[in-house]
Amino acid sequence: MGHDHGHSHSGDNGLSLAFWLNLIFSVIEVAGGVLTNSTAIVADAFHDFMDAVAIGAAVLLEKLSGKKRTTGFSYGYRRFSLLSAIGMSLFLLIGAVVMCISAIGSFVDPEPVNSTGMLGLAVLGIAVNGFAFLRIKNSGFHSHHHGHAHSEDHNSKAIMLHLLEDLLGWVAVLIGAGIMYFTGWYWIDGVLTLAIAFFIGFNAVKNLVGTMGVLLQAVPEQINLVQLQRELSELEGVENVHDVHVWTLDGSYHIASLHAVLNSMEKSDEAKILSAINSLLEKNHIQHPTIQLESASSTCPLVDC
Repeated sequence: MGHDHGHSHSGDNGLSLAFWLNLIFSVIEVAGGVLTNSTAIVADAFHDFMDAVAIGAAVLLEKLSGKKRTTGFSYGYRRFSLLSAIGMSLFLLIGAVVMCISAIGSFVDPEPVNSTGMLGLAVLGIAVNGFAFLRIKNSGFHSHHHGHAHSEDHNSKAIMLHLLEDLLGWVAVLIGAGIMYFTGWYWIDGVLTLAIAFFIGFNAVKNLVGTMGVLLQAVPEQINLVQLQRELSELEGVENVHDVHVWTLDGSYHIASLHAVLNSMEKSDEAKILSAINSLLEKNHIQHPTIQLESASSTCPLVDC
């Protein structure tokens, strides 16, 4: 979920299109799943409905995260998105477990499935997701060429990847329904349900682990702390660097604090070194640095130099 501000219309259109498609389609799927007696289709309906909820929450939290910091929340509201990510992941995990149980139940007592209806739904699923994929692909491409915010490009990519996954899911349902139509092997519906459940569960666990890392103030994945500390200490005029801390507010906005011991505390040198440290941190995608400068003579007795 990108948090840069100033989304273009194409990014917003992509989000709202994905939201309505997932919401309306999940309702069609529930009805279709019940009518065709297919657990796999009902499982996918749950997946699509949760996607719609996640996109809706993302839009709301995007608005909230833009609110200015207050005396109560001095870092602002960007971390509120982590709460929704944890809630969503837990809910999806519970859903995946329920799906597995119902799939196992369908193996024990297999019931006839209307494979013709499933084929129809799969064709509809492929058409709807394919249309949305192409729409967002074109709008994402268009926005990219007009130099809009990076986050919205990232959003478009995330939604496109997601629609592509849905598309492949429907292709699997289409193949499964085709096999059932010709063979009457109704247990394939249970196999498809398990595959959907494992897919949802895997992604939910991955999201949960990532979110917990952010909450526990882990160093962001794309930042190599050892290398960063070495590069900082190699800057001209810097004796050594210690107490380097890097963490992320929400996965996209990174914060760092560090103590730099300088060879010289001349005002002109100090400004130059500070500027060099800032640009190195900026190059490492750190948006909010706090830097403390110390002179070598005053700190050596206190700090292990």
